[in-house]
Amino acid sequence: MRADRSGEDKAPREIVSFVRRGERLTPSRQSAWDRLSDQYVLDPPRGSRDTVPGADASLDLQEVFGRRAELVVEVGTGLGENIVAAAQSHPQRDHLAVEVYRPGLAQTLNRIDRAGCPRNLRLLPLDAQRSLPALLPEASISELWVYFADPWPKARHHKRRLINPPFLDAVLPLLSDRATFRLATDWAQYAHHMRRLLDARAELELLHPAGPRPEGVTSDTLPVDLAHTGWAPRFEGRVKTSFENKGGGAGRLVWDLAYTRVPRPSVGDPL
Repeated sequence: MRADRSGEDKAPREIVSFVRRGERLTPSRQSAWDRLSDQYVLDPPRGSRDTVPGADASLDLQEVFGRRAELVVEVGTGLGENIVAAAQSHPQRDHLAVEVYRPGLAQTLNRIDRAGCPRNLRLLPLDAQRSLPALLPEASISELWVYFADPWPKARHHKRRLINPPFLDAVLPLLSDRATFRLATDWAQYAHHMRRLLDARAELELLHPAGPRPEGVTSDTLPVDLAHTGWAPRFEGRVKTSFENKGGGAGRLVWDLAYTRVPRPSVGDPL
């Protein structure tokens, strides 16, 4: 007779901001994966899930890149347009693309190939919130980018948004003093959500406190208490991606944000 297991304790299901889609690759993406993944895709030991690093996993940036340089991290790189262009344009910096979607990683490898295979870029196929604090040392990131993350517009799904307290608690200690945190979304409600959470963090300061709202009319609903100032101009280093084009095609405005990491107190400074 099968034992009744209904009363056993079960580990609570973790809330994640992403949905794993189909993993099948087109022939061109499969070719890029076969040729370049060993060189560019990091493969730390896994933990309880294939998107979470194991307890003993670590990442030695000097070993990975063969040098010490400023590190730019993009969370949710999609098809790799921004991070590959940045690596190609800024060879003096190192770049880390964090993305769990395998076809997106394979397309990024395709772009890397077409860009001449820059050496200052690596891909991390893990959950950013749970992997970056485990793999990177404190104050190691010079720039952090989150562009067009899933807005999860339904109220019951807001807990799945990437920009939420658990993610901020995980990544803000990794920003170096005066590091830049750049974000963009084409959903006004998500922009309001991000402003409310990020403005409240003592570790961050707005880079453009007097910056106006984006110009134009948007097709989505503006929150009544949406801030009129504090918005960043479009970052010239941000490539216009298919995700941004989709929002523009739907008549939505793009909301850019930029913050700087407040310097940590020096030893002996008054609190």
